[in-house]
Amino acid sequence: MVNRDVEVDEDPIRLAQLLKLAGVIDTGGEAKLRIAAGEVRVNGEVEVRRGRQLRRGDVVEIDDQRLRVR
Repeated sequence: MVNRDVEVDEDPIRLAQLLKLAGVIDTGGEAKLRIAAGEVRVNGEVEVRRGRQLRRGDVVEIDDQRLRVR
């Protein structure tokens, strides 16, 4: 699993926004589908809400990547 920090200007930031900012997905539509399909975890728990508010320190997992909000 690849670990990396993602610097954000906004705190909190929505899950879909973070995935786009990190370059993991290209569009909001793709984020919606991947999140709804249960392919994303936040702090170890499957998350199906793309509007989920993330704060600094939260960890998002998708595919083989682990992203920490900074």
